Amino acid sequence: MINKTIQAHFAESIQTKIVAAEALPESIEKAAIAISKTLLRGNKILVCGNGGAAALAQIFVSHLVNKYETNRPALPAIAITTDSVLISAISTDNQFEEIYAKQLSAISQSGDILIAISHSGNSRNMIRAVETALSKSLQLVLLNGMDGGELAGLLGSEDIEIRAPSDKRSRIEEVHLLVINCLSDLIDQQLFLKTE
Repeated sequence: MINKTIQAHFAESIQTKIVAAEALPESIEKAAIAISKTLLRGNKILVCGNGGAAALAQIFVSHLVNKYETNRPALPAIAITTDSVLISAISTDNQFEEIYAKQLSAISQSGDILIAISHSGNSRNMIRAVETALSKSLQLVLLNGMDGGELAGLLGSEDIEIRAPSDKRSRIEEVHLLVINCLSDLIDQQLFLKTE
């Protein structure tokens, strides 16, 4: 019984990734190009998410600042999910929905990119983060899931949505991790690998 449950998880994950492999390459490529151009201009990448998506934000930033597969110069990226003292202060003195918006107000500049990672597209703090990013002329890359939620409706023509083709949080998270790995590899190729 347990064996069949495990196999079912693997099968569902594989099937979701097969669908994603057909649906997402164009938007992943656009996002990689946009992020690379942002870095080449001397701007920075800001990343946020809640729960498992916050962990993914930190993984992506570790790929950019440290390395993905090979050693290369550090890239400017910040996971605004990590400062527990600041997040608790903003939550206490303002509201939880402002935890990312307030940080973006302080540290983002026009020309930066916000990468927002969300399972449903409906968390209030993520919506406020995207609204703040838009007000400061940041380009947006949204890793999303389900039906896209309210976040999908906020994106402009220059923004990029990469929506995992699933309604299950576990499968969405798995696709988002694979997308982050793809982006990390593509950014390294564009910025550091010489083509013959």
